[in-house]
Amino acid sequence: MLAGTVIAAIASYLLMVAAFYWHRIRRFHIPAMAACMVFDLAMPVYLVLNRDWTTRLIEQGDILSFGVWMHFGLIVALFVLYAVQVQSALQILRAADGEQDARDAHRAQAKGILLVRALVIVTGAVLAEPPA
Repeated sequence: MLAGTVIAAIASYLLMVAAFYWHRIRRFHIPAMAACMVFDLAMPVYLVLNRDWTTRLIEQGDILSFGVWMHFGLIVALFVLYAVQVQSALQILRAADGEQDARDAHRAQAKGILLVRALVIVTGAVLAEPPA
């Protein structure tokens, strides 16, 4: 199950990279990015429902480790970037000519999302513990 979770995260990251490079194909770009965002929002729910977090974080003391807090901070940063990204995407879609400032901001945010999301996946894979 652990390998499946990591593989799913990597596959969704590759989909996001493809959508980043094929941004001109809106019929692919928008649904692919939205699917990746929904996947990232659903992943914490899935992990909470399928892992024994009390044992790992409280009894084993991992709640005080730097790695756990770094991973949590990266997830919060990713979700904030997603919110800002959606706002700039809506601004682009509303503008008749696509407003170049909004496009530049959207592209810069996308680069940040790709970097932060890669770090979230790496730190999650490092922190992952195979189920007993």
